[in-house]
Amino acid sequence: MTCEQTDELIHAYIDGELDLLRNVEIERHLDQCEACHLKYEDELNLQSLIRGEAQYFAAPDILKQRVKKQTGARSQSKASRRWVAAAAVLILALAGVVMFTIITNRSRTHTDDLIAQEIVSSHVRSLMLDHLIDVPTSDSHTVKPWFNGKLDFAPEVKDLSAQGFTLIGGRLDYIDNRTVAALVYQRRKHPINLFMWTSPGVADQRERQFSQQGYNVIYWTSSGMCYWAVSDVNNTDLHEFVQLARQ
Repeated sequence: MTCEQTDELIHAYIDGELDLLRNVEIERHLDQCEACHLKYEDELNLQSLIRGEAQYFAAPDILKQRVKKQTGARSQSKASRRWVAAAAVLILALAGVVMFTIITNRSRTHTDDLIAQEIVSSHVRSLMLDHLIDVPTSDSHTVKPWFNGKLDFAPEVKDLSAQGFTLIGGRLDYIDNRTVAALVYQRRKHPINLFMWTSPGVADQRERQFSQQGYNVIYWTSSGMCYWAVSDVNNTDLHEFVQLARQ
């Protein structure tokens, strides 16, 4: 199964319209091809947005009555034709709003997926190049002032050692075309990178969890700040870390 064949059949696969042999071939290809797997996830996200976030509008009773009356009449007056035309324009406008919402949400989801890939790459790079920490210390009062003059914000540095997440330092990193803060914690010898940067005007967003290349990633926004936590610890530990970091 090639990428082109998978692209042609992916919608039928999602809708359950293929036979067993084709399903197996596509599943094998998705397991081996990251690009096709990402496209498959995008299509699933779009379906989820359509089902979960699209707005549905019920016609008012007066509209139902007028439409029923108009369709049963042999002729229409100019006034009734104008009313039907206005109703059609309204329906089209509402459909436009729904589609705009879906497209905007899909674009945001795709952007988040790309940033998640950057986050994981930066995490792996920091481990491979032995550049995990610029300021090695477990003292939060040393790490925070180290960032002064290096960023346009002062990152909040929390001491979570009592809860099993030891602060081991911080560094500067580069994500999404900007310099960001990276706080480094450790959970049973597993490093956790907590990236953060300012994003003025961004709405608060609840946690969203990813899995990229065997690493767990959690993303959220709060008070004009973006936060990304990444590690190879299990989902439960990373979720616990995020809850403590958000307090």
